[in-house]
Amino acid sequence: MSIKDNLHTIKNSLPNHVELIAVSKTKPNSAILEAYNAGQRAFGENKIQEMAEKHEFLPKDIEWHMIGHLQSNKIKYMASFVHLIHGVDSLKKLQEINKQAFKHHRTINCLLQLKIASETTKFGMSIPEIETLLNSEELKNLKNIQITGFMGMASFTDNINIIRTEFKSLKTASNLLKKYIAFNFNPKTFSMGMSGDYQIAIEEGSTMVRVGSAIFGIRNYT
Repeated sequence: MSIKDNLHTIKNSLPNHVELIAVSKTKPNSAILEAYNAGQRAFGENKIQEMAEKHEFLPKDIEWHMIGHLQSNKIKYMASFVHLIHGVDSLKKLQEINKQAFKHHRTINCLLQLKIASETTKFGMSIPEIETLLNSEELKNLKNIQITGFMGMASFTDNINIIRTEFKSLKTASNLLKKYIAFNFNPKTFSMGMSGDYQIAIEEGSTMVRVGSAIFGIRNYT
């Protein structure tokens, strides 16, 4: 099927409260434009410089989501336009995002990444680490960020029970952390689920899914 057909199939399967992020990493501008012309506006990239290059040449009403592991020294390249940063895993990175957002007179939305997978290759914070962050005086000084929810990545496995348990743990953790709601922390977004497991993620409370290969086809690796 075409990108347009794939998008329509996936969107028709999603509940109204779930937002679709089309993961366009490594894909050419032409593929993104095909999805854009089919009505998609939210796209996810995992490399800041690649996203910045695409932003320069593609329609300006696209909402760009940074979904990859975040490098603090590159935040400045996307601070003027990024819509949502997934996967923030430290106070230091929030401080840098706040610094760069201030320079552009913006408030940048962020998700805290909770480590829900047992794989050592997955990034993220533990619940105690997030509690320490949310309790910190340093966080209270960050006026140009808004923590809007949490992100998690399940283990790469065919075991559906493991995947479901890991997704469930993110929603459970988020319920525990809601007591820390503040002016810059109001968690309503739960970003979990990709091409192979997004339906399970939705069943376990996801409100945002990151789908790439099911829309654009097999990933092009460089």
